[in-house]
Amino acid sequence: MKSMQKSVLISGLMVGLLAVLTGCDKKTIDAPAASEAAVSSAAASIAPSAAACDGKAPAGDLTPVRIEAANSTRTEPGLFEGPVWINDSLYFSDFVFTNGFSSRIQKLDASGAVTTAIDDSGSNGLAVDNKGFLVAGTHKYKGLSLFNPLTGERTTIVDQYNGNPFNSPNDIAIANDGTIYFTDPAFQRDAAPGGQEKTGVYRVATDGTVTLVDDSISNPNGIALSPAEDVLYVNGGGEQGLLRAYPIVDGVPQAGKDLITGLSIPDGMAIDCQGNIYLTEHIARTLRVYTPAGEQIAQAVTDANLTNAAFGGIEGKTLYLTGAGSVWKIELAITGSAY
Repeated sequence: MKSMQKSVLISGLMVGLLAVLTGCDKKTIDAPAASEAAVSSAAASIAPSAAACDGKAPAGDLTPVRIEAANSTRTEPGLFEGPVWINDSLYFSDFVFTNGFSSRIQKLDASGAVTTAIDDSGSNGLAVDNKGFLVAGTHKYKGLSLFNPLTGERTTIVDQYNGNPFNSPNDIAIANDGTIYFTDPAFQRDAAPGGQEKTGVYRVATDGTVTLVDDSISNPNGIALSPAEDVLYVNGGGEQGLLRAYPIVDGVPQAGKDLITGLSIPDGMAIDCQGNIYLTEHIARTLRVYTPAGEQIAQAVTDANLTNAAFGGIEGKTLYLTGAGSVWKIELAITGSAY
């Protein structure tokens, strides 16, 4: 999830029925209407301008700083996931391992205060559209959901492929034209009945058509787009993890090629404006930074299991990390990719 994604044309879709056409599923929606003007007023501040790539890529050992005010207040174990920066705040999912992976969306504002933005969201990965609405991978609903962050109102974007629910949509990347890419592992598959025979990576076109990108990665997890949107990155594979790159031609991902192998439970990713890849390894508690060619240039170690990463802050140069009931930040000298 989950860099500073800023564009999805969800509101241009019309309400319709699910249709299954030659193996592709289609569902269309209206965006939540309540407080749309208020939400949209924040959209211009989602990410830095894509025209400017400011700064220098990191090198060597980086030092994450734990944000103490964001430490979990729950009494049962769980994870923070799907960080995304909207206007002046960081939003992230907060879910537990029991009770159907019960989840809520938390908001960490500029003052350091944490509040619950949306209760019982059933969410994991988050992204944001150009109106400031949250696009979420929701294991509770076995699909992608659109949330109004001010009211919590939810609508379904897609929740089926080939007539079956998804497993547990996890992470999301959104292109400038509104195309959505997401991963569908089986981590929270038991949150609701049904699922797919395999874990997969999917593409949702702007008309709501769902197509399968790849079903050969065991539990695909993190997903991101290059700044030019000409490469889709997906990681996964557990203990024998990998990072796979898919060239995008005319808006369609082509066959993928493994860019990095030997990763230990890769999880989330963020991309900076030069195209460098910030990848988290979950149990290893390690952030690794790679060039687009797959060369490691920097790393950081945290004091709890890691899940995901996102750029944010006033200048877009703060890298936020989420993990096991924790949020960290790393101040960098480069802005995140604005896409």
